[in-house]
Order: sequence, then structure tokens, then C-alpha cells
Amino acid sequence: MKGVTLFLANGFEDMEALGTRDVLIRGGVPVLTVSITDEYLVESSHGLAVSADTSWADVEVMEPGTDARDVMIFPGGMPGSKNLAQHQELMEILQDHWARGGAVAAICAAPGLVVSQLPGLEGRKFTCFPGFEDALIAKGAVHTPESTVTDGNLITGRGAGHAVNFGLAILRYLKGDEAAEKVKAGLTL
Repeated sequence: MKGVTLFLANGFEDMEALGTRDVLIRGGVPVLTVSITDEYLVESSHGLAVSADTSWADVEVMEPGTDARDVMIFPGGMPGSKNLAQHQELMEILQDHWARGGAVAAICAAPGLVVSQLPGLEGRKFTCFPGFEDALIAKGAVHTPESTVTDGNLITGRGAGHAVNFGLAILRYLKGDEAAEKVKAGLTL
């Protein structure tokens, strides 16, 4: 999947989706938000209705040429993470994206429910919301309770309170330290 794409499922965590998107936009990274249903409106775990840029019915999956600069982003929240993980076609696209060298970013429960469906996680470092680490550990990944962890083309965040840091980690991955520090300074962090 080409570009930077943030997937929204009903029950997504507001801060993890919108905070991450905001940080990336401030850093000059275009982000396409995709509803995983045929509806554009997606309801957050706190009842906020958000209009995605596109719906699943209208999304175009451009696989050829996928590389490490292409990022699929999965916010956490419940039941949002579970809804993402249960979307079979999305998980197939994710696995193809990963196999082609694309980057995956997930926060909160999404590492445990979504990222855990990927192959080749042995030795990879990650973080997630407490209680969602077992599926990744079972695949040989190494849990750390840090705010964010970037291990190659895998970027993970701990939870809602770390959403800005998660966005900054993705920005740093895509555009380097200078771009991330500029946005961080603008946010007075």
C-alpha cells in the first residue's frame, strides 16, 4: 500500500488516531484516513464521529513499488483494534505490505491484535498497552515498556498518553530527527 495510510475502525481511540495524524500533517506528511467499512463516518471509542478521507469501498490499494517509506498506521482503542484485526481483507493487505518491505505503525492494543498477525517478528522490539503483549511475545518479539519503539520498519506506541510521541516516532522514521524536533518544538514539548 503506497503512502501513509491511517485505518479507522469503529471504536478507535481518539487521541491515538487524531493526535498521530496531526503530528504527521504538521511535519509535512500527507496522511490518508481510511474507514474500514463502506461508510465514511467512523465513531471513536468516545463517541466522536469522524469523516475519513475515503471508505473501504472506495480505497485504492496500489501494491506495486511498496517500500519502507510506505506506512500503514493502526490506532488502538477498543473495540477499534479488535475490529481492525478481524477485517480479513485488511489483514491480507497488511501481510502483503509487510512482505514487500512496507512499514507498520501500531499503538495501544493494535500491536497485540494487529501486528501479531505478521510473520517474521522474532527478535523485533515493540511496546503496547499493558496486557496486549502476549501474542507478540509468543512470536518471539521482545516487549519493552517504553513510550514508543522503532525497530526497523516496525513502529509501536504504548497508549493514548503516548500518541504525540508515537506520531513523532513515525515522523522521525519518515523525515529524520530535524523534522521531528521542529514539530516537537512547535508543540512546546
